Amino acid sequence: MSAITATENRNVAQAAATAAQGTREYLSFKLGAEEYGIDILKVQEIRGYENPTRIANTADFIKGVVNLRGVIVPIVDMRVRFGLADVQYNSFTVVIILNIANRTVGMVVDSVSDVLELGGEQIKPAPEFNGAIDAAYITGLGTIKNGDAARMLILMDIEQMMTAPDMGLMDEPVH
Repeated sequence: MSAITATENRNVAQAAATAAQGTREYLSFKLGAEEYGIDILKVQEIRGYENPTRIANTADFIKGVVNLRGVIVPIVDMRVRFGLADVQYNSFTVVIILNIANRTVGMVVDSVSDVLELGGEQIKPAPEFNGAIDAAYITGLGTIKNGDAARMLILMDIEQMMTAPDMGLMDEPVH
């Protein structure tokens, strides 16, 4: 009888954990023609784009740094990082300020769309690309239905991406 009770307790605990994680909120943003989503809990604030102070000998995708209320924040241009052509800065260009691994980092995107709540049934697993495309930072694909139309949201693990060694933003890998 105690074995059944232990199994039932474990099943109830797993169901409660799943229900608690049932829906998550994502900040959606655009890079070129594609729409991406990141965990809203990683976002500190959204700011209009301002030219950062360029730092010598940094990767092309690191635009420089800005002083955000006394904190020096590195700014990463996600369009350059993803190799998108025709990088332009306009009135829709924004910087999403992130809290990643106890560090503040900014990322430049074309525009911010909205905050979306996605449940498990709206999220599909990330596709396998056989190494042709680095999809390590894609956690899944979200589907948002609006009437008869549906749009696809590429969900990213922004913390894993920003803390990767090739980004050069952290002293040591945080995994």
